[in-house]
Amino acid sequence: MLIAPLCPMLKTRRDFLRATALGATAAAELPRMLSGASVTPRAAPAPAAQPLPAERNPVAARHRNLFNGDSCVFFYNPEKWQPEGAPYSAKAIHRYVDVLADSGVDTFLVNANASKAWYPSKVIPTIMDGYKRGDREFFRGHAICAGATEPDAIEKYLDGAVAFTNLYQDLLDAGVDWLAEAAKACRRRRVSPWVSIRMNDMHGEKNFEGSYFNAPLLKQKAMRLQHSAYSPTMYLPHYREGLNYARPEVRAFMFAQIKEVVNDYDYEGLELDWWRNPLCCEPNATPATVEMMNAWFRDVRALTERRAKQTGRPYPFGFRLPGRLAALKSIGIDVVTLSREGTLDFICPSNFWRTSWDMPHDELRKQVGDRVAIYGVIEDGVNQLAATAPALPLTRDMRLISSSREMMSANAAGKLVLGADGIECYNFFCTDQFKISGVTSDYSTLREIHRLDFLRGQPKHYTFSDQGNKFVQIPFERVPQLPVVLERGWIRSFTLPMCAEPSDRGLELVIQVVVSAGDTFAELPVAINGCWPQREHTRSDRLLYPCGSFTHHAPANRGYDFKFPVSLVRDGWNEVTVENGGDKTITVVALELAIRPIGQNAS
Repeated sequence: MLIAPLCPMLKTRRDFLRATALGATAAAELPRMLSGASVTPRAAPAPAAQPLPAERNPVAARHRNLFNGDSCVFFYNPEKWQPEGAPYSAKAIHRYVDVLADSGVDTFLVNANASKAWYPSKVIPTIMDGYKRGDREFFRGHAICAGATEPDAIEKYLDGAVAFTNLYQDLLDAGVDWLAEAAKACRRRRVSPWVSIRMNDMHGEKNFEGSYFNAPLLKQKAMRLQHSAYSPTMYLPHYREGLNYARPEVRAFMFAQIKEVVNDYDYEGLELDWWRNPLCCEPNATPATVEMMNAWFRDVRALTERRAKQTGRPYPFGFRLPGRLAALKSIGIDVVTLSREGTLDFICPSNFWRTSWDMPHDELRKQVGDRVAIYGVIEDGVNQLAATAPALPLTRDMRLISSSREMMSANAAGKLVLGADGIECYNFFCTDQFKISGVTSDYSTLREIHRLDFLRGQPKHYTFSDQGNKFVQIPFERVPQLPVVLERGWIRSFTLPMCAEPSDRGLELVIQVVVSAGDTFAELPVAINGCWPQREHTRSDRLLYPCGSFTHHAPANRGYDFKFPVSLVRDGWNEVTVENGGDKTITVVALELAIRPIGQNAS
């Protein structure tokens, strides 16, 4: 998640590839151009997909535990990575990679850019261009993008932005290219270094002309999309006004950067990040436009293949993207064709910032074919269910998954059981940024997160994706199943991928139905996978498992716990039904499910 320095919450990134003359001429044309010249929730469970044999999927044989770090990942928490203080140095980069390697990560995807390059690029504008150490005015135009509008907030933002950017300046003054240093650190620890390119980052969308985040092309309205925000209620319509890849200037600009990081840096894999942001061409792209983009992607693919021949190492190429592939094709990104023809080696389907809990990896496999590796992506946000940390005291409208081992295990298991070849963690480090007492990014949870056999029998905390505000980007995300209103006598089913558990570990399943605190009911029968409905329950104001310091539901909600034998949980899709057996309408805000030792209460 790259954010403006000290910005409270965050946004996104993206990229694509292979043969034709478009990319070949891009670098030569760049100076002139820059100068200005779905799947719905299922009603019944489906059988689980099985992981592909390694020989059919060579990428997944080597790369299964992926960690995606944005271009500020080494800089967000300098007190953690270089506690001895300034000046910032390459030591911080190596210490970060050491933690990843010690936590079992085999592949580190290092993000190189937002709208501009964040590394010292020689071919495109960089985030440091024009900055002089201590220059607060350099950042003023971005303050509104960071959420600072009042005078005191603006001054605080400017102070923080200077301190943050000076870390990069420290490295530049010492002659350290952090992007190259990250690859060097990976080589030292035998972690595979991949580079990730954001394809349409929109962190500066509230001030296209004035934010230092924005590349020159993004400042030009003629280079931006005009029809991606189709609803007046859509969150931040300008957030959909990204670079238009139908313009040759845009394709040339992005190709030049991709060519630089592939050819001039010691990486061995390329991810184009189309969740930062899902903006490419105007919606309802014509077949000609789709084929134009396919040709561009093939050109990028040819670039990675040439690099692989030079180094003697494979150079996998793929996308991080929304899971609704038809919506992507409507903006010019034809994932199915690119996968089946061999242009793509891997895809990383995800939601935006809030992690997916019901991504249909089994259905995606049917669409893209067998040779492409599919990685399940764990984002840092859980869902919009508010939680409270009484000891602080603090209530937040989103839990952060990297502070919960039980949620990390459950989320990964739900993806792997549907056939995901491995796990990519994204925005994992964001938890540390908020500096909440008792809430930290627990890197130890990354160890073996890609192994379903390891996860079986471990405590787990499942939940569901839900309707949200700015953190749901319609129409690219899976349609959330919750919350729902149940009238008198209504029943509703919900489907969720889970893994079966061993019967000899003393485990049970607890299903917690979370309703609005003011709702009352006479009966609330709950069942899983067609068992006889359970009526007995325990009222609770506690989360099934704590998430860092957050242990309780917010006062607006209340939970009701139902216990079941763990044997009812099966591999693949599981169906939970909830009935309103009372006379009054209720709102089911959330469903939470815990695999935990029999008799264990929330703590």
